[in-house]
Amino acid sequence: MGGEPVAAGVRTSILNSWQRCRSLGLSADESDLPFRDDFERDARIVRAAVPVLDRLQYRFAGSRLNISVADANGTVLLRRFGEASLARSLPAIQSVPGFVFAEQVAGTNGIGLALAERQLIQVYGAEHFAERSQASACRALPVRDPLSGRIEGVLCFGYPRAFDDPRLATVIRKAARAIERRLLRQSSARERALLRAYVETEAEAAVGRHHTIGLDELALEQHPQDRAILMEQATELLARAQRAALRVCLSDGRRVTLLSRPMTSATGVEGVAIEAVLPGPAPRDPLATPWQFDELPDLPAEPASPGIVLPSGAVAVTAPGQVASGGRGVTVGAAQGDRRAAAPPSRGLLLVGEPEVGRYALAARRRLELLSEASTRIGTTLDVRRTAQELARTAVPRLADYITIDLPEAVLRGEESADPHGDLRRTVVHGIRDDCPFHPVGKQVDYGPATPQLRCLTGGEPVLEPDLEAAAGWLAHDPEHTAELLAHVHSLIAVPLMARGVVLGVAAFYRGQDPAPFGDDDRSLAQELAARAALSIDNARRYTRERTMVLALQRSLLPQGLPDQDAVEVAHRYLPAESDVGGDWYDVIPLSGTRVGLMVGDVVGHGMLSAATMGRLRTAALSFAELDFPPDEVLTHLDNLVGRLDREDFAAEADILGATCLYAVYDPTTQRCTMARAGHPPPALVRPDGTVSFPELPPGPPLGLGGLPFEAVDVDLPEGSLLVLYTDGLIEDRYHDVDVTLGRLREVLAQPGRTPDETCQVILNNVAPVHPGDDIALLVARTRALPADRIAAWDLEPDPALVGEVRADAMRQLADWGLDEAAFAAELMLSELVTNAIRHGSGPIRVRLLFDRSLICEVSDTSNTAPHLRRAASTDEGGRGLFLVAQLAQSWGTRYLPQGKVIWAECGLGGGLAGG
Repeated sequence: MGGEPVAAGVRTSILNSWQRCRSLGLSADESDLPFRDDFERDARIVRAAVPVLDRLQYRFAGSRLNISVADANGTVLLRRFGEASLARSLPAIQSVPGFVFAEQVAGTNGIGLALAERQLIQVYGAEHFAERSQASACRALPVRDPLSGRIEGVLCFGYPRAFDDPRLATVIRKAARAIERRLLRQSSARERALLRAYVETEAEAAVGRHHTIGLDELALEQHPQDRAILMEQATELLARAQRAALRVCLSDGRRVTLLSRPMTSATGVEGVAIEAVLPGPAPRDPLATPWQFDELPDLPAEPASPGIVLPSGAVAVTAPGQVASGGRGVTVGAAQGDRRAAAPPSRGLLLVGEPEVGRYALAARRRLELLSEASTRIGTTLDVRRTAQELARTAVPRLADYITIDLPEAVLRGEESADPHGDLRRTVVHGIRDDCPFHPVGKQVDYGPATPQLRCLTGGEPVLEPDLEAAAGWLAHDPEHTAELLAHVHSLIAVPLMARGVVLGVAAFYRGQDPAPFGDDDRSLAQELAARAALSIDNARRYTRERTMVLALQRSLLPQGLPDQDAVEVAHRYLPAESDVGGDWYDVIPLSGTRVGLMVGDVVGHGMLSAATMGRLRTAALSFAELDFPPDEVLTHLDNLVGRLDREDFAAEADILGATCLYAVYDPTTQRCTMARAGHPPPALVRPDGTVSFPELPPGPPLGLGGLPFEAVDVDLPEGSLLVLYTDGLIEDRYHDVDVTLGRLREVLAQPGRTPDETCQVILNNVAPVHPGDDIALLVARTRALPADRIAAWDLEPDPALVGEVRADAMRQLADWGLDEAAFAAELMLSELVTNAIRHGSGPIRVRLLFDRSLICEVSDTSNTAPHLRRAASTDEGGRGLFLVAQLAQSWGTRYLPQGKVIWAECGLGGGLAGG
């Protein structure tokens, strides 16, 4: 209490109470307590508790047990002592009824803490706030009205510390239940008195005027839902406690009139009787039998006034002339005059009870309805913020007038918070009005140790503050701000959001417009709503974490930048699915001879496996493409790879893989594009004049099926054409037909003049689904052409004598291009390549020089023999040609043609050796 560190092991409830006492400025050595001599000595709980306390006194006779009962405000109403001398030896505050033990005036004690915590508690020795009580111990338990759930008082056992026994917890629970049963019996007696008054009134006034029937007699021809509607409307009339008539339409078109009639029993009990009236003749004569009552099995009947005990306060007619509640009933007799009536109305008692009981029944039903609705409204998405908003919209206004939800920043990112008590941010503010001065969304919220929000997070249980004006910890936390809030709210329930042992945040339910404070039923309802929301939030958090990881993996496996090349101008987009990340990819691959490869692909499925598979396929596709395989052969190799992965995953009992792919190679020297696809949507082709087409490519099977060939198609692409490659997430949507989407894509692309980047954005804005269910990879390329004056070619016969002539022509061409510095290296490489082609190749030989970002020397022949780089021995006469080319060139290689091969070498324009 002096602000020093608290030793470990102090229970949360005790620590919370100490903090509240400190915030109230209480003194531990203060001995005086408020005393009231005007307390109700014949209160309901006193009448119910006296016989129970008498039995406890007899059971603990001779012991130093002090038994007391206090009301809901902490005022002691009854005291009993196991040892009679205790009453004379104890101070007045421990022996005389009338002293108030509420926590705000007495500090931490059994009665006050039981009212604050609203559950069974134990206070032991030094846990007491007052020094006078620290030599004793106590156990206290709230006693509730079984109908309303409202706390009527507290049963408390006090005793010396040495007398403590764990079995006292069982005894106090049984004793409290006995008091609660007697409270219920008091309500039952009032219900019986009302029912008796109704019977006597009907016997005097209703003879010969109407025909009494049972509800099941009406139900013979009605839908079961009609019965539920009748009971619902009758309960609402009962809760209103006024004379009224209400017509209820049944499913068959008939109308039943419900009559509400206030009444008073002979003993002064006020209540309401609800009758159902159906116009027309009665289906059959009722039985004329006397009233017969059933009793609840767990409560004995009172001999002087037998009757039915109704926990719900309702008596329902369930058979011709029979009134029932929960399977028990009373038979109603019809007057003889009814038989002579030609066409009297059919009429029967539907409900009878006190208005308060009707209100409890209505409140209980509405709580069940709210829970049922919450199961469909909370957790509709896997988004943390949206799930929190769904909780708020469900609770307001049916449970609370305002709600705030605070979550740690880490939870919003999908992680577990390292400090969930101190890293809270306002995530949701929702209420019936917008002018309530809560902290705004996004603000970091710091709660003091005595505030209900931090107490519920620390203890893991909801905290109810029925009256915020008396909530010391809440008021002391931020006096200026709480003073503003008190003008709008008066009652609070703070509930921790916890799921699977993870603290996710805190929800605070406020009541302001409704003058009634929150009660225990409201706290239980708020806890249930918060538990359902917490599970959904945790699912969303875990999904967010996994999706973030998969998305990070996906983006790391996609190209981090576009390679330098002049064949096409390229733009790209990648849009992940809202629900899960898939395995879409794209690639731009510079190839030999100034060509470029364009690829898009889509791995079947979503999640980490698809993303990882995409990375493996993209790496393999890049390797196959850089080997200068044509598109159909690249797809064949990928098909074999996917099939092998499938077999491995099948052996490991993993999901079977699959993928689609489209690969296109564009050659700017011929302005021709070679394409092949494996189960992938065809590309869109936009000519320079704006004409849009979708080339008819052989579809090919998806990758992984195996055994089927892929076919490549050549398409001429004039300079300035657009080639649009995409994955099926762009055009396939559950709400639109694919042909309609392709038509919209055609319309968007038919507007010439846009850059590739602008085209990508327009496509996503106008064609892509608003909420994509699958990933979208988009690649747009505008073709360029290598100018004819930068291409030089010579055809020659395989004659060694012609090597010199080709070398001389090439040197003159390099001089015309201004590449004198590269002439030496180019001349050596060209000599070696042409000589090798003449010596080891066959057929006509073609030499071509390409001047682009670098100088490319190509020598082709009709032979399929591949050259191999090797290190020649000192005694070898040859074998050094390719070694010399490899040293002079930046890169070199071989690509195969339908008839023959091309050996190429790329020379830097700076001259000298590669890298020089």
